[in-house]
Amino acid sequence: MSDASADFLRDIPLNTRVVVRYLLDDGRATDALGYLRSRDADHVVVETKRGLDTVVLARVIAAKGVPPPPAPRHR
Repeated sequence: MSDASADFLRDIPLNTRVVVRYLLDDGRATDALGYLRSRDADHVVVETKRGLDTVVLARVIAAKGVPPPPAPRHR
């Protein structure tokens, strides 16, 4: 994990919308986009549209805050 990503995830307030890119077991990267719900020394939990995603900090490649999702369009 990059030091900047680690510092960001340690310091950002809970309930902030984030995207966290991390490595899967097979070496491919994936993203967790949602709200930071909890963290400890080794993990962060991001609430995504599909549910809670627990991410091991040692596998994080990058992380940043993102703006709120766009409002739904009415047709």
